[in-house]
Amino acid sequence: MSFKSDIQIAREAQKKPIMEIGDKLGIPAAHLLPYGHDKAKVSQDFINSIQDRPDGKLILVTAINPTPAGEGKTTTTVGLGDGLNRIGKKAVICIREASLGPNFGMKGGAAGGGYAQVVPMEEMNLHFTGDFHAITSAHNLLSAMIDNHIYWGNSLQIDERRVVWRRVMDMNDRALRDIVTSLGGVSNGFPRQTGFDITVASEVMAILCLAKNLDDLQKRLGDIVVAYTRDKTPIYCRDIKADGAMTVLLKDAMQPNLVQTLENNPAFVHGGPFANIAHGCNSVIATTTALKLGDYVVTEAGFGADLGAEKFFDIKCRKANLKPAAAVIVATVRAMKMNGGVAKADLGSENVDAVKKGCPNLGRHIANVKSFGVPVVVAINHFYSDTDAEVEAVKAYVAQQGAEAILCKHWANGSAGIEDLAKKVVQLAESGSAHFAPIYPDDMGLFQKIETIAKRIYHADAVIADKSIRDQLKAWEAAGYGHFPVCMAKTQYSFSTDPNLRGAPTGHTVPVREVRLSAGAGFIVVICGEIMTMPGLPKAPAAETIRISDEGFVEGLF
Repeated sequence: MSFKSDIQIAREAQKKPIMEIGDKLGIPAAHLLPYGHDKAKVSQDFINSIQDRPDGKLILVTAINPTPAGEGKTTTTVGLGDGLNRIGKKAVICIREASLGPNFGMKGGAAGGGYAQVVPMEEMNLHFTGDFHAITSAHNLLSAMIDNHIYWGNSLQIDERRVVWRRVMDMNDRALRDIVTSLGGVSNGFPRQTGFDITVASEVMAILCLAKNLDDLQKRLGDIVVAYTRDKTPIYCRDIKADGAMTVLLKDAMQPNLVQTLENNPAFVHGGPFANIAHGCNSVIATTTALKLGDYVVTEAGFGADLGAEKFFDIKCRKANLKPAAAVIVATVRAMKMNGGVAKADLGSENVDAVKKGCPNLGRHIANVKSFGVPVVVAINHFYSDTDAEVEAVKAYVAQQGAEAILCKHWANGSAGIEDLAKKVVQLAESGSAHFAPIYPDDMGLFQKIETIAKRIYHADAVIADKSIRDQLKAWEAAGYGHFPVCMAKTQYSFSTDPNLRGAPTGHTVPVREVRLSAGAGFIVVICGEIMTMPGLPKAPAAETIRISDEGFVEGLF
């Protein structure tokens, strides 16, 4: 059986001029800042003008823990948005921008797939409107100004051993994780140890995705703690006088990007923090703008619900005062079989017992999302090799968990293949059964917040952290940061910190390796296990096969 590739389908898209897509949402052409014919930014003036409108209903799409079999969370997000429009609802899609790191590494792009895609796919997976480049530049401007301040006399008395602001680039490059800078003599500054993170792990990325407007953006940038003095007094970005110039670099990047689906429905693609090392949600400004323009807003949160959904609820919704009306958990028969112990090469053969054995991973995600007071439906993202018996096994298991699983064929059939899910989402959202609340209060201690997530979401027995880490958390509480939520950085492949431990493990521990203060973003990053904030490329990176064809098309990107 042969299928068109995602990129073939995307190239055949019958795109409409972006002004027509904006017109669907009532955005005047004068408030769309075009980047070519098929993408545009929405002006801050227009966003300011619609703030008194009522909000539509917010739908979260999340998933089980990712497997090499693929789950299709972004594909389902796009498909559901198209499906809601198909059944007569005014729906807007909100997803994140793609990072070059995974595009040239192993994960691939982030524009959906099959007949449920956002286009222009190639541009979105490369430079798009330049937002990530602006974030990288703003972040590294601050890095340069810190070192420059130290070079020219260090009037703030920064302790060079306590500079906590690293550099970033939007690429996987393990060689830059831990480096020494300023070698080569007096004219090059004072040598010190530092390193690079990937741009999507930058606090500047998190700030852009949580800021309400440019004033809020500049205040948050100013709040970044970049270093400490010898007596451990914090030095802020505003002390370095970098916040104004950083805001200038980010002024266009702050405006949400409007594009379209294959079915010419509107989609905001804005921001891109990873969910395994950052908070994993698209920007607040894109989501809140969409809520003013549509009856339904469908958004995704990165990786499995233990990471993306937890951070969406506990960080993004808390910070932006959002109240989701329903959640969709994406699962596949193939992933259930992998969780049940089947090798990737054998996924094409029917194995109902393995499906049943793998379902507890899905069951735990259902229970976790419900624990936030949000009603849940499961989307079974269909693959042609799925058998009726396997699909029924998933449906029966989900019914036992007090939810419904709906087979979705949007990858092959677009919106026509996801109507049933769209109708169920409307039913849940209109029922008024959502009673959303984060799983921990602001005034809980920071270490207790970490324990709450580890025990309630990951089902761990305990959290292991050195005294130095516990003391650091207490010091931040004393400094006034105790009300911050925590952003867990851990492997996406398991509820535990062991990427090979599939299913629904219990009895494990969560080792905390490091904690970082993101004072501007407004959360504490908790780095667990072996997770890296600067990924490396795989043995055979995708970049090896990406090229321009004789016809001038990009090949191998997706």
